[in-house]
Amino acid sequence: MTTSIALLGVGLMGLPMARRLLGAGFKLTVWNRDPSKSAPLANESARIAGSAADAVAGATHIITMLTDGATVEHVLFTTGAAKAISPGATLIDMSSIRPSEARSHAARLSKLGIRHLDAPVSGGTKGAEAGTLAIMAGGDQQVFDDAVDLFKAMGRPVRVGPSGSGQLAKLANQAIVGIAIGAVSEATLLVSAGGGDLAAFRTALSGGFADSTILQLHGERMQNGDFESRGRVSVQIKDLNNVLSEAQELGIQLPLVQAIRDRFVRLQDDLDGGNLDHSALFIELLDLNGRTGL
Repeated sequence: MTTSIALLGVGLMGLPMARRLLGAGFKLTVWNRDPSKSAPLANESARIAGSAADAVAGATHIITMLTDGATVEHVLFTTGAAKAISPGATLIDMSSIRPSEARSHAARLSKLGIRHLDAPVSGGTKGAEAGTLAIMAGGDQQVFDDAVDLFKAMGRPVRVGPSGSGQLAKLANQAIVGIAIGAVSEATLLVSAGGGDLAAFRTALSGGFADSTILQLHGERMQNGDFESRGRVSVQIKDLNNVLSEAQELGIQLPLVQAIRDRFVRLQDDLDGGNLDHSALFIELLDLNGRTGL
C-alpha cells in the first residue's frame, strides 16, 4: 500500500517536518488552523486541505503536531476528523501531551478501527530541519514497525513501550531540558562574571561529562542574547506542568522540576517572556541578580 500522509499542525516544528516528509518522497496533505502557515507548502508539492477532516480522508497515516492534549482532542473528536479517518489507518500523535491523554485517545480511536502511536519528539526546529529528531514512540510493536520508514524521514525512532510510554519519555526529556537550561544559565553567568571567555569555556567542556547540546547551543544563545523562539517558554511551562501532574499521580516528588518550573513561570508572568525561546531563562537569572546583561 502506498503511504499517504496527512499532517495536522504546521507550526514551528510541523513545517520543517513536512518538508522532510516531502523530501523523502511521501505523498503529503497538510492542514493548519491558520492557513497562512501551511500556504508555503503548496509550492512544494503538498496538498493544502481546507479542514482537518478533508486532510485525513483517505490517508494511511495521520500525524498530529499540535499545541497540547486539549487541542489534539478538539481537532480529532470535535471537528469530525477522527470519523473521517479510514479504518485501518494509523494516527501518530507527535504533539507533547499527557500520557493519560494519549492512552485515552488511543482507546477512542481503537473503537473506530484506527491504530494509534504516541510519538513526541526532541531536537527543536534545528533537529526538525536536519531530520535528526529523537522520536519516542509508545504503542503496539507492529504498528510502530509499519511506521518506521515514515519516522526515519524525520529522525531516529525508538519504541519505548506501550501506549502512553512515548509521552512519558518526552516528559522525562523536558524535565532534563528545563533543569539543564537552568544549570547552563547559572554556569554561563558564573564564568562571565568571573571574566572568563564564554566561547572558550564551552570549547573546554566539549566532550566532557558536562557537555551537552544545551550547553553548546543554548549557552551560545545566552552569550549572544539570541532568544528568538525555537522552543517557546510557554510550551516549556506546559510540559513541566504535565511532568508535575504525572508525578503527583505516581505519588512521587520532583523538587528540581518544581523549582525550575516556577522560574519559567516567573519569566513568563513577571518578565513578559512567554513567547521567547526557553533559553531566555537566562534573562530571569540576570534579573534575579539585578543585571540587564553580561
